Amino acid sequence: MLLIKNASQVLTLEGGIRREEEDYELGIIEKGAVLIDGDKIVEVGETSELRGSAEHVIDASGKIVMPGFVDPHTHLIFAGSRENELSMKLRGYTYLEILKMGGGILRTVRETRKASKELLKKEAKRRLDYMLRNGTTTAEAKSGYGLNYENERKMLEVINEIEHPVELVPTFLGAHALPPEYESGEFIEYMKEVIPKIKDLAKFIDIFCEKGVFSADESLEYLLEGKKHGLIPKIHADEICDIGCTKVAVDVGAISADHLVKTSEESMEYMRKSNIIAVFLPATPYMLLSKEYAPARKFIEKGIPVALATDLNPNCYTESMQMVISLAITQMRMRVEEAIVASTINAAAAIGEVKRIGSIEKGKQADLIIMDAPNYMHIGYHFGVNLVEKVIKRGRVVYSRR
Repeated sequence: MLLIKNASQVLTLEGGIRREEEDYELGIIEKGAVLIDGDKIVEVGETSELRGSAEHVIDASGKIVMPGFVDPHTHLIFAGSRENELSMKLRGYTYLEILKMGGGILRTVRETRKASKELLKKEAKRRLDYMLRNGTTTAEAKSGYGLNYENERKMLEVINEIEHPVELVPTFLGAHALPPEYESGEFIEYMKEVIPKIKDLAKFIDIFCEKGVFSADESLEYLLEGKKHGLIPKIHADEICDIGCTKVAVDVGAISADHLVKTSEESMEYMRKSNIIAVFLPATPYMLLSKEYAPARKFIEKGIPVALATDLNPNCYTESMQMVISLAITQMRMRVEEAIVASTINAAAAIGEVKRIGSIEKGKQADLIIMDAPNYMHIGYHFGVNLVEKVIKRGRVVYSRR
Protein backbone atom coordinates (compact mmCIF):
# COMPACT_ATOMS: atom_id res chain seq x y z
CA MET A 1 0.00 0.00 0.00
CA LEU A 2 1.04 3.59 -0.62
CA LEU A 3 0.22 6.54 1.63
CA ILE A 4 0.58 10.17 0.54
CA LYS A 5 0.28 12.37 3.62
CA ASN A 6 0.55 15.91 4.98
CA ALA A 7 -0.37 17.60 1.68
CA SER A 8 -1.09 21.29 2.10
CA GLN A 9 -4.12 20.63 -0.10
CA VAL A 10 -5.64 17.51 -1.64
CA LEU A 11 -7.87 18.51 -4.54
CA THR A 12 -10.34 15.65 -4.72
CA LEU A 13 -12.55 16.98 -7.57
CA GLU A 14 -15.21 14.59 -6.25
CA GLY A 15 -18.79 14.96 -7.35
CA GLY A 16 -18.71 14.31 -11.09
CA ILE A 17 -19.04 16.63 -14.09
CA ARG A 18 -19.25 20.37 -13.37
CA ARG A 19 -21.84 22.27 -15.39
CA GLU A 20 -23.17 25.33 -13.59
CA GLU A 21 -20.81 28.23 -12.92
CA GLU A 22 -21.15 27.94 -9.13
CA ASP A 23 -20.28 24.21 -9.20
CA TYR A 24 -16.64 24.58 -10.24
CA GLU A 25 -15.24 23.79 -6.83
CA LEU A 26 -12.29 21.52 -6.13
CA GLY A 27 -13.18 19.49 -3.03
CA ILE A 28 -10.17 20.73 -1.06
CA ILE A 29 -8.89 18.82 1.98
CA GLU A 30 -6.33 20.77 4.00
CA LYS A 31 -3.45 18.72 5.48
CA GLY A 32 -4.79 15.90 3.36
CA ALA A 33 -3.82 12.30 2.72
CA VAL A 34 -4.57 9.59 0.17
CA LEU A 35 -4.23 5.86 0.81
CA ILE A 36 -3.74 3.60 -2.21
CA ASP A 37 -3.99 -0.19 -2.40
CA GLY A 38 -2.78 -1.65 -5.68
CA ASP A 39 -4.15 0.56 -8.43
CA LYS A 40 -7.15 1.88 -6.47
CA ILE A 41 -7.75 4.70 -4.01
CA VAL A 42 -9.06 3.24 -0.75
CA GLU A 43 -9.17 6.25 1.57
CA VAL A 44 -9.07 10.04 1.32
CA GLY A 45 -9.17 12.56 4.16
CA GLU A 46 -7.18 14.61 6.63
CA THR A 47 -3.84 13.03 7.53
CA SER A 48 -4.71 12.96 11.25
CA GLU A 49 -7.95 11.09 10.60
CA LEU A 50 -6.83 8.45 8.12
CA ARG A 51 -7.21 4.99 9.61
CA GLY A 52 -5.14 2.88 7.22
CA SER A 53 -1.37 2.41 7.12
CA ALA A 54 1.05 1.60 4.33
CA GLU A 55 4.48 0.11 3.66
CA HIS A 56 5.39 3.05 1.41
CA VAL A 57 4.87 6.65 2.51
CA ILE A 58 5.30 9.93 0.61
CA ASP A 59 5.40 13.10 2.68
CA ALA A 60 3.76 15.84 0.60
CA SER A 61 4.26 18.65 3.13
CA GLY A 62 3.97 22.07 1.50
CA LYS A 63 2.65 20.57 -1.74
CA ILE A 64 -0.69 19.88 -3.40
CA VAL A 65 -2.01 16.49 -4.45
CA MET A 66 -4.53 16.37 -7.29
CA PRO A 67 -5.80 14.04 -10.02
CA GLY A 68 -3.48 13.50 -12.96
CA PHE A 69 -4.29 15.71 -15.94
CA VAL A 70 -6.51 14.18 -18.62
CA ASP A 71 -5.78 15.45 -22.14
CA PRO A 72 -8.92 14.75 -24.23
CA HIS A 73 -7.70 15.97 -27.63
CA THR A 74 -4.27 15.12 -29.07
CA HIS A 75 -2.80 14.23 -32.45
CA LEU A 76 -0.02 12.29 -30.75
CA ILE A 77 1.01 10.08 -33.67
CA PHE A 78 2.83 11.84 -36.50
CA ALA A 79 6.17 11.99 -38.30
CA GLY A 80 8.18 15.09 -39.13
CA SER A 81 7.63 18.63 -37.92
CA ARG A 82 6.52 21.97 -39.36
CA GLU A 83 8.59 24.58 -37.58
CA ASN A 84 9.01 26.59 -40.82
CA GLU A 85 5.27 27.32 -40.84
CA LEU A 86 5.64 29.56 -37.81
CA SER A 87 7.65 32.02 -39.90
CA MET A 88 4.99 31.76 -42.64
CA LYS A 89 2.35 32.75 -40.11
CA LEU A 90 4.53 35.67 -39.06
CA ARG A 91 4.52 36.79 -42.70
CA GLY A 92 0.71 36.77 -42.72
CA TYR A 93 -0.26 33.41 -44.21
CA THR A 94 -3.38 31.84 -42.69
CA TYR A 95 -3.80 28.22 -41.63
CA LEU A 96 -6.03 27.41 -44.62
CA GLU A 97 -3.67 29.21 -47.03
CA ILE A 98 -0.74 27.11 -45.80
CA LEU A 99 -2.89 23.99 -46.23
CA LYS A 100 -3.74 24.93 -49.84
CA MET A 101 -0.01 25.39 -50.54
CA GLY A 102 0.61 21.75 -49.59
CA GLY A 103 1.69 22.49 -46.05
CA GLY A 104 -0.17 21.97 -42.82
CA ILE A 105 -1.91 18.63 -42.39
CA LEU A 106 -1.03 17.45 -45.90
CA ARG A 107 2.69 17.88 -45.26
CA THR A 108 2.42 15.78 -42.11
CA VAL A 109 0.39 13.20 -44.05
CA ARG A 110 3.25 12.78 -46.53
CA GLU A 111 5.78 12.25 -43.72
CA THR A 112 3.52 9.94 -41.71
CA ARG A 113 2.69 7.76 -44.69
CA LYS A 114 6.43 7.19 -45.24
CA ALA A 115 7.13 6.41 -41.58
CA SER A 116 7.31 2.88 -40.17
CA LYS A 117 5.34 1.82 -37.11
CA GLU A 118 8.60 1.59 -35.20
CA LEU A 119 9.50 5.20 -35.99
CA LEU A 120 6.00 6.42 -35.07
CA LYS A 121 6.18 4.56 -31.75
CA LYS A 122 9.61 6.00 -30.98
CA GLU A 123 8.48 9.57 -31.67
CA ALA A 124 5.24 9.10 -29.76
CA LYS A 125 7.04 7.71 -26.71
CA ARG A 126 9.27 10.77 -26.63
CA ARG A 127 6.19 13.03 -26.60
CA LEU A 128 4.51 10.83 -24.00
CA ASP A 129 7.57 11.21 -21.75
CA TYR A 130 7.09 14.99 -21.86
CA MET A 131 3.37 14.60 -21.19
CA LEU A 132 4.00 12.35 -18.20
CA ARG A 133 6.62 14.65 -16.67
CA ASN A 134 4.15 17.51 -17.02
CA GLY A 135 1.44 15.61 -15.17
CA THR A 136 -0.72 14.00 -17.86
CA THR A 137 -1.76 10.47 -16.91
CA THR A 138 -4.43 9.78 -19.57
CA ALA A 139 -4.78 11.13 -23.11
CA GLU A 140 -6.95 10.70 -26.15
CA ALA A 141 -4.90 10.04 -29.32
CA LYS A 142 -6.18 10.46 -32.88
CA SER A 143 -5.23 9.02 -36.21
CA GLY A 144 -5.76 11.41 -39.13
CA TYR A 145 -2.37 11.77 -40.81
CA GLY A 146 -2.83 8.71 -43.02
CA LEU A 147 -5.98 9.60 -44.97
CA ASN A 148 -6.16 6.12 -46.48
CA TYR A 149 -7.00 2.71 -45.04
CA GLU A 150 -3.44 1.37 -44.79
CA ASN A 151 -1.97 4.37 -43.00
CA GLU A 152 -4.96 5.17 -40.79
CA ARG A 153 -4.85 1.55 -39.63
CA LYS A 154 -1.11 1.84 -39.07
CA MET A 155 -1.61 4.87 -36.82
CA LEU A 156 -4.40 3.21 -34.81
CA GLU A 157 -2.27 0.09 -34.36
CA VAL A 158 0.54 2.25 -33.00
CA ILE A 159 -1.84 3.87 -30.50
CA ASN A 160 -3.07 0.45 -29.36
CA GLU A 161 0.35 -1.20 -29.22
CA ILE A 162 2.47 1.51 -27.63
CA GLU A 163 3.65 0.74 -24.09
CA HIS A 164 3.85 3.74 -21.78
CA PRO A 165 2.52 4.81 -18.36
CA VAL A 166 0.31 7.45 -20.01
CA GLU A 167 -2.94 5.65 -20.81
CA LEU A 168 -4.21 6.24 -24.36
CA VAL A 169 -7.76 6.28 -25.70
CA PRO A 170 -7.83 5.91 -29.53
CA THR A 171 -9.88 8.01 -31.97
CA PHE A 172 -10.32 7.38 -35.69
CA LEU A 173 -9.94 10.72 -37.50
CA GLY A 174 -9.92 9.46 -41.06
CA ALA A 175 -11.65 12.64 -42.28
CA HIS A 176 -8.99 15.09 -41.11
CA ALA A 177 -8.24 16.72 -44.48
CA LEU A 178 -8.96 16.11 -48.15
CA PRO A 179 -6.02 14.25 -49.75
CA PRO A 180 -5.06 15.44 -53.25
CA GLU A 181 -6.05 12.13 -54.84
CA TYR A 182 -9.76 12.57 -53.94
CA GLU A 183 -12.69 14.92 -54.47
CA SER A 184 -14.60 15.78 -51.28
CA GLY A 185 -17.74 13.67 -51.69
CA GLU A 186 -15.95 10.57 -52.92
CA PHE A 187 -13.44 10.75 -50.05
CA ILE A 188 -16.22 10.67 -47.45
CA GLU A 189 -17.67 7.62 -49.23
CA TYR A 190 -14.24 5.99 -49.17
CA MET A 191 -13.78 6.71 -45.45
CA LYS A 192 -17.23 5.31 -44.70
CA GLU A 193 -16.02 2.04 -46.25
CA VAL A 194 -12.92 2.15 -44.02
CA ILE A 195 -14.92 2.46 -40.77
CA PRO A 196 -15.95 -1.22 -40.42
CA LYS A 197 -12.35 -2.28 -41.09
CA ILE A 198 -10.89 -0.24 -38.20
CA LYS A 199 -13.81 -0.08 -35.74
CA ASP A 200 -12.17 -2.52 -33.30
CA LEU A 201 -9.08 -0.28 -33.03
CA ALA A 202 -10.82 2.90 -31.85
CA LYS A 203 -13.30 4.12 -29.25
CA PHE A 204 -14.22 7.39 -30.97
CA ILE A 205 -14.72 8.73 -34.49
CA ASP A 206 -13.87 12.35 -35.34
CA ILE A 207 -13.98 14.72 -38.34
CA PHE A 208 -12.60 18.18 -39.15
CA CYS A 209 -15.86 20.01 -39.87
CA GLU A 210 -14.77 23.32 -41.36
CA LYS A 211 -15.25 25.62 -44.33
CA GLY A 212 -12.99 24.39 -47.14
CA VAL A 213 -12.51 20.99 -45.48
CA PHE A 214 -15.66 18.94 -44.68
CA SER A 215 -19.16 20.41 -44.61
CA ALA A 216 -21.75 19.96 -41.88
CA ASP A 217 -23.74 17.56 -44.08
CA GLU A 218 -20.66 15.47 -44.87
CA SER A 219 -19.73 15.42 -41.18
CA LEU A 220 -23.18 14.24 -40.13
CA GLU A 221 -23.15 11.49 -42.75
CA TYR A 222 -19.69 10.27 -41.72
CA LEU A 223 -20.29 10.39 -37.95
CA LEU A 224 -23.60 8.57 -38.24
CA GLU A 225 -21.83 5.80 -40.15
CA GLY A 226 -19.24 5.56 -37.38
CA LYS A 227 -21.94 5.47 -34.73
CA LYS A 228 -23.65 2.62 -36.61
CA HIS A 229 -20.44 0.61 -36.13
CA GLY A 230 -20.16 1.34 -32.41
CA LEU A 231 -17.83 4.34 -32.49
CA ILE A 232 -18.65 7.37 -30.31
CA PRO A 233 -18.71 10.66 -32.26
CA LYS A 234 -16.45 13.63 -31.57
CA ILE A 235 -16.06 16.65 -33.84
CA HIS A 236 -13.63 19.46 -34.68
CA ALA A 237 -16.10 22.36 -34.76
CA ASP A 238 -16.18 26.13 -35.29
CA GLU A 239 -12.42 26.66 -35.24
CA ILE A 240 -12.27 29.09 -38.16
CA CYS A 241 -15.93 29.47 -39.22
CA ASP A 242 -19.32 28.53 -37.77
CA ILE A 243 -20.89 26.41 -40.52
CA GLY A 244 -23.26 24.42 -38.30
CA CYS A 245 -20.80 21.88 -36.92
CA THR A 246 -21.95 22.17 -33.30
CA LYS A 247 -25.53 21.44 -34.43
CA VAL A 248 -24.18 18.30 -36.11
CA ALA A 249 -22.43 17.38 -32.86
CA VAL A 250 -25.65 17.65 -30.86
CA ASP A 251 -27.81 15.92 -33.49
CA VAL A 252 -25.44 12.96 -33.76
CA GLY A 253 -25.02 12.64 -29.98
CA ALA A 254 -21.31 13.47 -29.92
CA ILE A 255 -19.53 13.19 -26.58
CA SER A 256 -17.62 16.42 -27.29
CA ALA A 257 -17.26 19.32 -29.69
CA ASP A 258 -13.73 20.70 -29.84
CA HIS A 259 -12.15 24.12 -30.66
CA LEU A 260 -15.34 26.30 -30.65
CA VAL A 261 -13.58 29.61 -31.30
CA LYS A 262 -16.34 30.87 -33.63
CA THR A 263 -19.37 29.26 -32.02
CA SER A 264 -22.41 31.53 -32.20
CA GLU A 265 -24.84 32.29 -29.36
CA GLU A 266 -27.48 30.30 -31.23
CA SER A 267 -25.18 27.28 -31.45
CA MET A 268 -24.32 27.56 -27.74
CA GLU A 269 -28.03 27.54 -26.89
CA TYR A 270 -28.43 24.39 -28.98
CA MET A 271 -25.49 22.77 -27.14
CA ARG A 272 -26.88 23.78 -23.76
CA LYS A 273 -29.85 21.46 -24.18
CA SER A 274 -27.57 18.43 -24.71
CA ASN A 275 -25.01 16.49 -22.66
CA ILE A 276 -22.09 17.46 -24.91
CA ILE A 277 -18.73 18.58 -23.48
CA ALA A 278 -17.15 21.73 -24.96
CA VAL A 279 -13.41 21.13 -25.33
CA PHE A 280 -11.25 24.25 -25.65
CA LEU A 281 -7.77 24.16 -27.21
CA PRO A 282 -6.21 27.56 -26.36
CA ALA A 283 -2.70 26.58 -27.46
CA THR A 284 -3.98 26.40 -31.05
CA PRO A 285 -4.94 30.07 -31.53
CA TYR A 286 -1.80 30.94 -29.57
CA MET A 287 0.32 29.18 -32.20
CA LEU A 288 -1.79 30.58 -35.04
CA LEU A 289 -0.82 34.05 -33.73
CA SER A 290 -4.50 34.79 -33.24
CA LYS A 291 -5.95 37.07 -30.60
CA GLU A 292 -9.30 35.29 -30.74
CA TYR A 293 -9.93 32.43 -28.34
CA ALA A 294 -13.00 30.35 -27.58
CA PRO A 295 -15.47 32.44 -25.52
CA ALA A 296 -15.14 30.28 -22.42
CA ARG A 297 -17.09 32.59 -20.12
CA LYS A 298 -20.20 32.40 -22.30
CA PHE A 299 -20.11 28.60 -22.36
CA ILE A 300 -19.66 28.40 -18.59
CA GLU A 301 -22.39 30.97 -17.90
CA LYS A 302 -24.81 28.91 -20.03
CA GLY A 303 -24.09 25.78 -17.99
CA ILE A 304 -22.28 23.92 -20.80
CA PRO A 305 -19.60 21.68 -19.23
CA VAL A 306 -16.14 22.61 -20.49
CA ALA A 307 -12.82 20.81 -20.76
CA LEU A 308 -9.30 21.75 -21.83
CA ALA A 309 -6.80 19.90 -24.06
CA THR A 310 -3.41 20.52 -25.65
CA ASP A 311 -4.31 19.72 -29.29
CA LEU A 312 -0.74 18.37 -29.48
CA ASN A 313 0.17 18.25 -33.19
CA PRO A 314 2.86 19.64 -35.54
CA ASN A 315 0.97 22.95 -35.78
CA CYS A 316 0.52 23.23 -32.00
CA TYR A 317 3.51 21.45 -30.55
CA THR A 318 3.00 21.30 -26.80
CA GLU A 319 2.63 18.38 -24.43
CA SER A 320 1.98 20.57 -21.38
CA MET A 321 -1.47 20.81 -19.83
CA GLN A 322 0.06 23.32 -17.40
CA MET A 323 0.74 25.63 -20.36
CA VAL A 324 -2.83 25.12 -21.56
CA ILE A 325 -4.21 25.99 -18.11
CA SER A 326 -2.16 29.18 -18.03
CA LEU A 327 -3.48 30.18 -21.49
CA ALA A 328 -7.05 29.36 -20.45
CA ILE A 329 -6.75 31.64 -17.44
CA THR A 330 -4.95 34.55 -19.08
CA GLN A 331 -6.48 34.49 -22.58
CA MET A 332 -9.92 32.98 -22.01
CA ARG A 333 -10.55 34.46 -18.56
CA MET A 334 -11.28 31.12 -16.96
CA ARG A 335 -10.98 31.08 -13.19
CA VAL A 336 -8.23 28.86 -11.78
CA GLU A 337 -10.84 26.50 -10.35
CA GLU A 338 -12.58 26.24 -13.72
CA ALA A 339 -9.34 25.49 -15.54
CA ILE A 340 -8.40 22.75 -13.06
CA VAL A 341 -11.85 21.15 -13.33
CA ALA A 342 -11.61 21.39 -17.13
CA SER A 343 -8.26 19.54 -17.06
CA THR A 344 -9.33 16.71 -14.76
CA ILE A 345 -12.90 15.57 -14.09
CA ASN A 346 -14.55 17.33 -17.07
CA ALA A 347 -11.71 16.24 -19.35
CA ALA A 348 -12.30 12.66 -18.21
CA ALA A 349 -15.96 13.10 -19.15
CA ALA A 350 -14.92 14.24 -22.64
CA ILE A 351 -13.40 10.79 -23.24
CA GLY A 352 -16.09 8.81 -21.45
CA GLU A 353 -13.95 7.92 -18.43
CA VAL A 354 -15.50 10.07 -15.69
CA LYS A 355 -16.46 7.06 -13.54
CA ARG A 356 -12.90 5.74 -13.49
CA ILE A 357 -10.47 8.69 -13.49
CA GLY A 358 -10.37 12.49 -13.13
CA SER A 359 -10.92 12.74 -9.36
CA ILE A 360 -9.50 11.42 -6.09
CA GLU A 361 -12.29 9.27 -4.69
CA LYS A 362 -12.52 5.91 -2.98
CA GLY A 363 -12.67 3.12 -5.55
CA LYS A 364 -11.30 5.15 -8.45
CA GLN A 365 -8.07 4.43 -10.29
CA ALA A 366 -5.09 5.90 -8.43
CA ASP A 367 -3.86 8.45 -11.00
CA LEU A 368 -2.45 11.40 -9.07
CA ILE A 369 0.18 14.10 -9.27
CA ILE A 370 2.07 15.91 -6.54
CA MET A 371 2.68 19.56 -7.42
CA ASP A 372 5.48 21.62 -5.91
CA ALA A 373 3.12 24.44 -4.96
CA PRO A 374 1.67 25.47 -1.58
CA ASN A 375 -1.88 25.85 -2.93
CA TYR A 376 -3.86 25.41 -6.13
CA MET A 377 -3.79 29.14 -6.96
CA HIS A 378 -0.16 28.67 -8.07
CA ILE A 379 -1.34 26.58 -11.04
CA GLY A 380 -1.39 28.96 -13.98
CA TYR A 381 0.10 31.73 -11.83
CA HIS A 382 3.59 30.21 -11.62
CA PHE A 383 4.07 29.63 -15.34
CA GLY A 384 6.88 28.68 -17.71
CA VAL A 385 8.08 25.94 -15.35
CA ASN A 386 7.02 22.39 -14.55
CA LEU A 387 5.48 22.24 -11.07
CA VAL A 388 5.04 18.46 -11.12
CA GLU A 389 7.23 16.69 -8.57
CA LYS A 390 5.77 13.17 -8.74
CA VAL A 391 3.32 11.27 -10.93
CA ILE A 392 1.45 8.22 -9.65
CA LYS A 393 -0.24 6.08 -12.32
CA ARG A 394 -2.39 3.11 -11.31
CA GLY A 395 -0.98 3.38 -7.78
CA ARG A 396 2.68 3.32 -8.85
CA VAL A 397 5.18 6.18 -8.87
CA VAL A 398 6.10 6.45 -12.56
CA TYR A 399 7.88 9.80 -12.47
CA SER A 400 9.79 11.60 -9.74
CA ARG A 401 11.74 14.80 -10.28
CA ARG A 402 14.34 13.56 -7.79
